[in-house]
Amino acid sequence: MKKDEKVIVGISVGDLNGIGPEIIIKAYEDNRSLELSTPVIFASGKTMQFFKNHFKSKINFFSIDSLEKVVHGKVNVVNVWKEPVKIEFGKEDKKIGEYSIKSLEAATSALKKGAIDVLVTAPINKHNIQSEKFNFPGHTDYLAKALNGKSLMFMVAGDLRVGLLTDHVPLKDAANHITEDLIREKIATVTKSLKQDFGISKPRIAVLAINPHAGDNGVIGKEDDIVLRPTLEKIREEGTLVYGPYSADSFFGSNNYKSFDAVIASYHDQGLIPFKTIAFGGGVNYTAGLNKVRTSPDHGTAYEIAGKGKADENSFVQAIYTAISIFKNRTEYNFYSKNPLKKASK
Repeated sequence: MKKDEKVIVGISVGDLNGIGPEIIIKAYEDNRSLELSTPVIFASGKTMQFFKNHFKSKINFFSIDSLEKVVHGKVNVVNVWKEPVKIEFGKEDKKIGEYSIKSLEAATSALKKGAIDVLVTAPINKHNIQSEKFNFPGHTDYLAKALNGKSLMFMVAGDLRVGLLTDHVPLKDAANHITEDLIREKIATVTKSLKQDFGISKPRIAVLAINPHAGDNGVIGKEDDIVLRPTLEKIREEGTLVYGPYSADSFFGSNNYKSFDAVIASYHDQGLIPFKTIAFGGGVNYTAGLNKVRTSPDHGTAYEIAGKGKADENSFVQAIYTAISIFKNRTEYNFYSKNPLKKASK
């Protein structure tokens, strides 16, 4: 991106039978949204025109066949496929899953090449996307491999930021996945992200316990005392402001989270249930730890309301804004890291 150009936001359409296309259209119906960024939707002009007509939208799409033809001030649609697609709102469909992946792969390729600046992904169905060629549990794991990074699911809503030690892992296996190496990796990822992506120079991080009441001195499990607590002590002694493990049951209700720049939960629901309770509809899923920026809304395909015009686009809009903000913060951080200010002469 040149200094005088807008951030180019690549968008994968997600599950076409879900609410993805609707929230994309609603996010860019107002032309003022084009003042901040230039959207590039990876789908097809015909498919997006179907959704425009269905929702009786006044949005205008600019259909292109290559990324070299992207125009600022337009809602660009790259023709990833040309054939007509049968849309059946609210239905899980293996064929629709294939189009979800076509869109995601094309958008990811463009992100890797630098043809787009950031990627915002609409919700997919984790079941209908599975195939011999694509066997990832979701966007996060796919992007980690595609972009050669160590990804971390980072939920963001204003000053509330929640990361995870383990994400899409069965609960019965979560504790076994939590090792000293994993804890160090995730805390390092969160620390770096808070500095370069959110502009926090000395971040304070809280870590939630694995067991209820942090194990109660081994009465309710020993993992916190054997693995988590000693590892956090070592990391803190090395200079990182990390604290815990905190008992998760009262951590959010007591507003203790407001004393920290980020909270790391031990497993998926431990972090996402309180996050979505506090911020649902305005939260953003950010994939930290990658050399590129990717965000998504904090909800799924919402089949039950798909096609009815009832979808709330706010989380998707916040995902766009967050991606733009992180991209600009990171660009500035990288610039000053490579060009540190010279010490003033005495």
